[in-house]
Amino acid sequence: MSLETELLRQRLRKISEIEALGFRPYGKRFDASHTVTEVLSQYTEASAEALEAERPAVRICGRIVGLRRMGKASFLHLLQEGQRLQLYIRKNDVSETDYQLFELLETGDIIGAEGYLFRTRTGELTVHSEKLEFLSKILLSLPEKWHGLEDVEMRYRQRYLDLIANPEARDTFVTRARIISSLRRQLEQRGYLEVETPMMQPVYGGAAARPFVTHHNTLDVDLYLRIAPELYLKRLVVGGLDRVYEINRNFRNEGVSTQHNPEFTMLEFYQAYTDYEGLMDLSEELLRQVAIDATGGTVVEYGGHTLDFGSIRRLTMREAVLEYWPDEKKPSIEELSDPAWLAQHSDKKSAGEALGDIFERVAERHLIQPTIIYEYPVELSPLSKQSVDNPAMVDRFEIYAAGMEIGNAYTELNDPQEQRRRFEMQLEMKQRGDEEAHQMDEDYVRALCYAMPPTGGEGIGIDRLTMLLTGNRSIRDVILFPQLRPEGAIGLAQTLRELEAEAVGEPATSPEAEG
Repeated sequence: MSLETELLRQRLRKISEIEALGFRPYGKRFDASHTVTEVLSQYTEASAEALEAERPAVRICGRIVGLRRMGKASFLHLLQEGQRLQLYIRKNDVSETDYQLFELLETGDIIGAEGYLFRTRTGELTVHSEKLEFLSKILLSLPEKWHGLEDVEMRYRQRYLDLIANPEARDTFVTRARIISSLRRQLEQRGYLEVETPMMQPVYGGAAARPFVTHHNTLDVDLYLRIAPELYLKRLVVGGLDRVYEINRNFRNEGVSTQHNPEFTMLEFYQAYTDYEGLMDLSEELLRQVAIDATGGTVVEYGGHTLDFGSIRRLTMREAVLEYWPDEKKPSIEELSDPAWLAQHSDKKSAGEALGDIFERVAERHLIQPTIIYEYPVELSPLSKQSVDNPAMVDRFEIYAAGMEIGNAYTELNDPQEQRRRFEMQLEMKQRGDEEAHQMDEDYVRALCYAMPPTGGEGIGIDRLTMLLTGNRSIRDVILFPQLRPEGAIGLAQTLRELEAEAVGEPATSPEAEG
């Protein structure tokens, strides 16, 4: 028999003992007077003398994360909301039943306690317990000795353990929530309306990516999990919603890496009567303020670099290639516009695709400081408006930091005939083998035929932005439940079934066997 099975048996027996004392092993409602965070906030500065004079009454609850039995007077620590508070339990100060309950407690159990605050001889703020309530029994062991959960695979699969054992994991997701809250507040202060658009779409679009396919049985049609909400949000702009945004889940059937997860979160927003230059200014304001709201300032440390979101550079794509060209003999701007020169330095089919390929290979990883890259080739941007000064380019920019793209924006193409031609161009690219080329969306072309005002649109990756503002190097560290390969058989349910049958003296039969 494994050690885990024996521990399960022992803890299931303790459930019976807890019930025999009159407590529910999985508890009931507990009305606390304070959270642990509130107790620490209100009383951390209070002196021992002040606490002794006032004896502030508290009712708190949480998970036991430390337990020291010392004869008739013992201590334990409760964890709640990432904060710890000590409890003091003396045999003479609680009922006999409560003390018997205390003797059954283990690290990981969840309890409630009632008493008053005081300071120990070492000065630690502590609850002098007068009453205990049992709220939930732990059956499996927490990470040993609270050194933290270090197994990366286990941290991602069992995020609940990661959040209990690693305070920095909890801090990451609290910061993520602040980032989303800041972006939402800033946009709504500027008159944007939050909306929701379909996650299942008959025609996927709005990005260059492979989709996930599903099937609707009643309608008997294949649908696609959205790769972006863009085309639906722009339909709303056609309908007169001049400023809209969505904090949305997107799904792209692509590889998994430290920067990619098949399911991820984006902020997308669209503003009528502006263009990509207006969005450059807005993006700088949004990112500056979100850094302040999330971290307290505009400067953050990431991967050994100091990033300043209060100062964002602007370079054209060709200027970035020139700045980071690896050889002393740099090409000229004219050469970077010459199809023949580009063809010599890339195996891509068109000049625009070649320039994009060279930029990715030469410059992208060097864009450490927050940087806006603008002037993109038309072949890379089927939904962007062409530049008036250079029809081979579009009015588009991307935002980079730490070598990662975190944002993408452009002046929206609102000419239905040109949009049709762009879709047809993308269909030709698909026929040449580009699996990520855009589809034709007839209804979107129809929407544009009802006239969309001049519009700027942008998407910002919440996951990557959270990586930067929390110092995490993998996207899996900032997604609560990242996509992983299916786990092998666990067998815990069968073990619990066997132990339950053992306790009542009956043979254990699995539902599969019964079927």
